Amino acid sequence: MSSIRNFKKLSFLVYGLGLTGKSVINFFIKNKINNYQVWDDKNKKLHKKKRTKNLKEALEKADYIILSPGVSLIKSKNKNELIKYEKKIITDIDLIFLLKRKFKSIVVTGTNGKSTTCKIINHILQKNKFKVSLGGNIGTPILNLKFKKNSFVIIEASSFQLSHSKFIRPDFAVLLNITNDHLDWHGSRANYKNSKLKVFSLQKKNHFSLVNHKLKKIFQINKFRGKLIIPKIQNYKKLKLKIKNDYIKSAINDENMSHVFALSKILKINEKSLIGALNSFVGLPHRYEVFLKKRKTTFINDSKATSFEASKFALKNTKNIFWIVGGLPKKNDKIVLRDLRKNIVKTYIIGKNINFFKSQIKYKVDFSITRNLKNTIIKIIEDIKIFKREFNIILLSPSAASFDQFSNFERRGDEFKRLCKYYARKFI
Repeated sequence: MSSIRNFKKLSFLVYGLGLTGKSVINFFIKNKINNYQVWDDKNKKLHKKKRTKNLKEALEKADYIILSPGVSLIKSKNKNELIKYEKKIITDIDLIFLLKRKFKSIVVTGTNGKSTTCKIINHILQKNKFKVSLGGNIGTPILNLKFKKNSFVIIEASSFQLSHSKFIRPDFAVLLNITNDHLDWHGSRANYKNSKLKVFSLQKKNHFSLVNHKLKKIFQINKFRGKLIIPKIQNYKKLKLKIKNDYIKSAINDENMSHVFALSKILKINEKSLIGALNSFVGLPHRYEVFLKKRKTTFINDSKATSFEASKFALKNTKNIFWIVGGLPKKNDKIVLRDLRKNIVKTYIIGKNINFFKSQIKYKVDFSITRNLKNTIIKIIEDIKIFKREFNIILLSPSAASFDQFSNFERRGDEFKRLCKYYARKFI
């Protein structure tokens, strides 16, 4: 299948009417594809004219079921019916590969650092005059992009999207890392890992597979066909000496930057142009974001760290930390500090899962239970005056989701920044 004309011969059910589902519908409308119905478990008012009145029948008759990333086969109230027709389930990303448009695709996945890595690759390609667009899990649905002939499309792919993908076949597939995450959605670590590995499953011999060195054996056992590239951190560190951007130079980025460096070599971007692009890159908010420096105190917003594995990067590469932790812990997550303890001055527990975090850190580090961000900032400022250290880092890296107190990690990070700026002005 390679054209819109072929699409018009098929029937679709769009399941889930969030940002992704709406983008699929807009794509259908724009291309005059009329043979589709819609369904959403919660919202019955959206797209009433196209909403099916008989979900079981719609699932049975549809050629393809386009499932929104947020819908879990484990948690959905219609999980039994969805599992029955799982072979029909595809994603919005699958649609662009089914169309076989003439573009080069770079698909980036992994547990930690996907968005920043995608943004950096996009920035480098733009600065080097590539025709490029960026979408997927990073916020812009892939079907909202305009695909230009001979251009590059960078796609951030979540484990949710890859889990149901049937047709993703990237020219360049990048797997940054795999640590425990979203296990409640996938059901097991094995399912989560296998969803990530799908990014390589349909690649051909002329495609490139950039794989974290820790996952080399997994790649080889699965006998994937792409050209295996194992990025070496030491190669990147030689380049790093010439970079003048503090955000890029932070050790927190080294492993993922080695993938970026390896990809730039494949794309034949020369070192001088690469360094120039990296020097002008501005980091994403809520990802180890140094947003304020006040006398001897630096404030870092790492609200995107929703698991301990994500927080480890900040804790490992920072010292004299007043660490704010707490929220909704991920399934099976554990806080193992070991050598990280020496970097932490004191820990402050927020959120509604106090007992979990208390049990994880007691006897390991000094801590206070502060419950919310406002109390925490006030308490940290008091403690800074008591400890009288040469310099201090106030770090929000919660190791947990935000939903017990905030609608998303962005809201949590923004509130942290607001409170820090207010109280730093008054008391530091």
